[in-house]
Amino acid sequence: MSVARLSRTTLLVLGITALSGCANAPWRMQRLEDTGPTATRADPWERFNRAMFAFNEVVDQTVVKPAALGYRAMVPEWLRAGIGNMFGNLGDAWSVVNLTLQGKPQAALETGMRVTTNTLFGFAGFIDIADEMGLERRSEDFGQTLGRWGMSSGPYLVLPLLGPSTVRDAAAMVVDSKASPPQLAFGEVRDQNGARVLQLLDTRVRLLNASRVLDDIALDKYVFLRDAYLARRRSQIYDGSPPEDEEPAAALPK
Repeated sequence: MSVARLSRTTLLVLGITALSGCANAPWRMQRLEDTGPTATRADPWERFNRAMFAFNEVVDQTVVKPAALGYRAMVPEWLRAGIGNMFGNLGDAWSVVNLTLQGKPQAALETGMRVTTNTLFGFAGFIDIADEMGLERRSEDFGQTLGRWGMSSGPYLVLPLLGPSTVRDAAAMVVDSKASPPQLAFGEVRDQNGARVLQLLDTRVRLLNASRVLDDIALDKYVFLRDAYLARRRSQIYDGSPPEDEEPAAALPK
């Protein structure tokens, strides 16, 4: 589970960074100040979180990033794209479940059609045919489902190896891990672990440019990524239109 979650962490953290730098990003960054009641409320465990963030940075720089560079050098781009599509297709299946639990039948049906189309006609998702048909990907996890029904996110939390989270999302990981792409695709633990490593490498390769941008623009990388993570999670729960006068995940989205 650690390797699989580490891949999600890399994707989420660095993907947030890339999105936050785009003028057309679908969510607005709401920066938390380093001091004051807002930061204290959202990040009361900052001292612990910073220590875990530093540890995770070391792991990424010494293990994950070098391995990703080697993977990019050895595997052709078309094959990497297909592998990423297959992982995405398996993730879409879990999104269908969460969209159903969130009471969004139309989105669940469209995502289900996406999974079916790519599985049957896209060689088990290797080719993303559904995207060309206009079937948009909606990535949903159990943390978003809990937030949809009003559960507060709780304090920000950086987990060792697993990365940025909140108390709510950390608890939801237990459920999400049972439906991760490697878990869905393989029965043997050895095969699942191999798939997790492959997923991690594929994810990290796609974010090499984003990580370089982050290193160039962030004076305090921890604060930048914390604020981005919390803003993006709020946006996800409210389907891209979070209210401005409420705390994240404090109320049920309309």
